[in-house]
Order: sequence, then structure tokens, then C-alpha cells
Amino acid sequence: MIILEGYIQVPMHEVSLFKNALQQHIAATQQEPGCVCFRVNQDSERKEIFWVYEEFIDQRAFDFHQQRSKSSEWAKASQNCERFYELKEA
Repeated sequence: MIILEGYIQVPMHEVSLFKNALQQHIAATQQEPGCVCFRVNQDSERKEIFWVYEEFIDQRAFDFHQQRSKSSEWAKASQNCERFYELKEA
């Protein structure tokens, strides 16, 4: 099991763009083979922070997700965001 956990910090002026692309990204990811769990939730107080939790059955499924994401609208919408993730194998 590959688990990614952490948060994304979005520039405040890009939060709307980010949120618009996010729903499609979540739906596409949840349909990927090997995706066990994929959640992204906006912080209730700091609106520029989005908490991320992902589980994939193995490294291959996680790598597929990473590759698919690179060419998506999500990649464009999140290109100016800072990511603070921890990746672990369980």
C-alpha cells in the first residue's frame, strides 16, 4: 500500500480555479485501477490550504496516477501550488 498524506497551499487568487479543477481530478482518480482512497478537503479556516489523503494498492498504481495527472487540467490548475506531502509504504 502506498499512502500520500499532507497538504497543498494554493495562491489565494487561484483558489477558485483550483477548486473548479479539483472535482474532476477527484472523480478521475477514484476511477483509476488501484486507487483505494483519494480525499482532498479545504481547510475550514485557511481557505488556501487543502488537505490530501491518498491510498493506492501498490507503487504501480501510484505511478499510474502520477503519470495520468501530469497531462490533466488538474496539472495546469495546480502548477503554482506548493505541496507538502509525506509518502509512505504500508
